[in-house]
Amino acid sequence: MVSERKYFLSREIRPLAERSDLMGFFLVLHCYTTIGLALILFSVWPNVFTFCVTLMIIGSRQLGLAILMHDAAHRALFANTTLNEKIGFWVCGCPILADLFSYRHYHLMHHKHTQTDKDPDRVLSKPFPVTNQSLWRKFFRDITGQTGFNAVFKQVMNSFKLAFDRDAIDSSQEQAQTFKSNSLFQPLISNTFIFIIMWYFGAWWWWFAFWFLPLVTWFQVVVRLRNIAEHAATEFSTNELKNVRTTYANPIMRLFLAPYWVNYHLEHHLIMHVPCWRLPKVHELMLKKGYAEKMKLAKNYLEVLREVTKKSPSHT
Repeated sequence: MVSERKYFLSREIRPLAERSDLMGFFLVLHCYTTIGLALILFSVWPNVFTFCVTLMIIGSRQLGLAILMHDAAHRALFANTTLNEKIGFWVCGCPILADLFSYRHYHLMHHKHTQTDKDPDRVLSKPFPVTNQSLWRKFFRDITGQTGFNAVFKQVMNSFKLAFDRDAIDSSQEQAQTFKSNSLFQPLISNTFIFIIMWYFGAWWWWFAFWFLPLVTWFQVVVRLRNIAEHAATEFSTNELKNVRTTYANPIMRLFLAPYWVNYHLEHHLIMHVPCWRLPKVHELMLKKGYAEKMKLAKNYLEVLREVTKKSPSHT
């Protein structure tokens, strides 16, 4: 890509872009282990507080699975192509009702046309800045499950339509961006395994409380926050240092909101095939090269929310 050659030497890019099967396995295992530990937390101390914490941690790890699927979409999760495609699809994508392959096609268009009229994700950033009331209404719909249930309902309806008509999907953009699969058959298989495992180690209702409920509530919150932090209130231009944002995240934010270095989004756009775990090194390299003042950076997610809710004449 032009941005790679513009900011980095080939000898700098090669080691950063190197894939690792070992690291790929570690990240996927880490994601599911974190989910398991959250469930252990609730099973040992079952109360309303640990229920909410468990739900939030699992919802954030569901975003983590989406991020790892996103890496697989860039063929960066595993060095081995078969592992990248199979694990990216079945283990990362299907459990959250997502499709690696349809997402890949859609997402690469976003990289090619970032923040321009041809960007399929521009609809997500175009409304910003918005009023505080508008923003919090969106988050309220997310946390109460309205956004998630509506998305799942549309996905179920589209899946039935596809069984009879391959051209029946109304909006491939919406399906891909929200990490949705065009078919529910493969996601059903993955979720059946998750249901059985949760029932075996916990109770029959665990899948509903600790997988489906996080998926339609907290997952929706963190996906929205991720979308906002990445491109909302940035330049509608081809300036790759200003049309995307990197947001610094402390360990608590990484646990509940921004897993697997998803906050280093500007760096991802500069070299999109770099594995997520090497993005902090890309960031350090950009700072060493003296680009800090030219980059769109936020100190934290609260700063992002303040920035995207600034008043403007067209958003009152």
